[in-house]
Amino acid sequence: MQIKMPQAVETIIHTLETHGYEAYAVGGCVRDTLLDRTPEDWDITTSAKPLEIKQIFRKTIDTGIQHGTVTVMIDHVGYEVTTYRIDGEYEDNRHPKQVEFTADLTADLQRRDFTINAMAYNPNTGMVDEFEGVKDLQEKVIRCVGDPGQRFDEDALRMLRSVRFSGQLGFRIDEATLDAIRVRAQNLRNISAERIRVELSKLLIAKEAGRLQEAYRTGMTQYFLPEFDAMMEVAQRNPHHIYTVGEHCLYSVRVMNLFFGLGTVQWQEGELPQPTVQLAQQIAATLDKKTHLTLCVTMLLHDVAKPSCMTIDEQGVGHFRGHPQKSAEMARAILRRLTFDNDTLHLVKTLILHHDEQIPPTPKGLRKAAARIGRERMPLLCLVQFADVLAQNPALAEDKLKRIHAVYEQFVKMQQENPPLTVKEMAVTGRDIMEELSMKPGPQIGTILDYLLEQVLESPEKNEREQLLAMAKEKSMKEM
Repeated sequence: MQIKMPQAVETIIHTLETHGYEAYAVGGCVRDTLLDRTPEDWDITTSAKPLEIKQIFRKTIDTGIQHGTVTVMIDHVGYEVTTYRIDGEYEDNRHPKQVEFTADLTADLQRRDFTINAMAYNPNTGMVDEFEGVKDLQEKVIRCVGDPGQRFDEDALRMLRSVRFSGQLGFRIDEATLDAIRVRAQNLRNISAERIRVELSKLLIAKEAGRLQEAYRTGMTQYFLPEFDAMMEVAQRNPHHIYTVGEHCLYSVRVMNLFFGLGTVQWQEGELPQPTVQLAQQIAATLDKKTHLTLCVTMLLHDVAKPSCMTIDEQGVGHFRGHPQKSAEMARAILRRLTFDNDTLHLVKTLILHHDEQIPPTPKGLRKAAARIGRERMPLLCLVQFADVLAQNPALAEDKLKRIHAVYEQFVKMQQENPPLTVKEMAVTGRDIMEELSMKPGPQIGTILDYLLEQVLESPEKNEREQLLAMAKEKSMKEM
């Protein structure tokens, strides 16, 4: 079995070998190469000690030298080179009390999380696969190296990582591994919110993001996202919905990922309507990875308040009045708790707040909506609404999808005409008004500008300096 490696990786391995040490590419880069995926980075493990690595290579960075890791720089690219090691006893489900270097590659591989991540490769000696990682790749299974309970006791985050790998690769998690998770799920309380956020984020933009249900079924989500547990347990009892709140939100995440070219999604009647999918994919193609994640987070939490807002009418039908506003506030608190950045937090809150809004597909309706929500957010809101509708009852989707299509068509026309949507885009400024009307700075200037913007949103042709100043003068005289 041969693996094609970057020239720099081969150079590092060869250089270490010429100095009398063993060296192998190891972990995720080996796994991804065998799966015909492009590795994000290449890690190297070696029998050389950190100081010996530093002596051999001209330019290095002490990335984690106390744990045996030195970054070797070649052509301005860093490659992590780590000494074979054995981890000592773990006390907090995360950190070993001490790290011991070893000359035994197998001992180093034995401490790793999953068999598919415990393979090493050397161009001369070939593959080292002591724990049947290749077999598990072929059988598409996530299995711990050795005793799963011990692996999870060492680092509880590995439990969530197993679900993340399952979602990214489309692999099942083996039963012994799942059993160990069920027993130890509460240990996630010892893991920082930052580390959980990283794993959850990777799972949400995976081709099978629906595997988050595995985290729910094994009891993990109650320790980092208890709101999701509540969502999973609420049937909506409404003709527009065929899933529980949680199932609906997770389905909508999968649909959003489909817009970005990840995974497959089937309606109960068959394929999703292709005109909608194609338009959504065109919009998604213009967006970056961070926006992709933000949209998936939005879909996961867009109905998070439904369990607390639900009422049942006399006919036994469920209603969720006010849930967009309350969901937006709850999402804000959840994302802050999970240490998401402020930009993500604010955008998710805005999209959730407006996700259920029926924007009139008219020029005036679109201008006013874009002025409130933000011009640049309108395509994102269309994606959110498409994903939301496609995760509802297919029998009632057609008219909803037509309306969103019409809204987006109107948005495209609006962008071509480029009407002013904010005070800053108008043909006059606050200074112009003060000079023309001999007014001093104060709240009245803002009031006049807001009034002028309302007029311009109604009739963009009024965005002409002299006409605006005349309206400002009239407005000022009325209020005197």
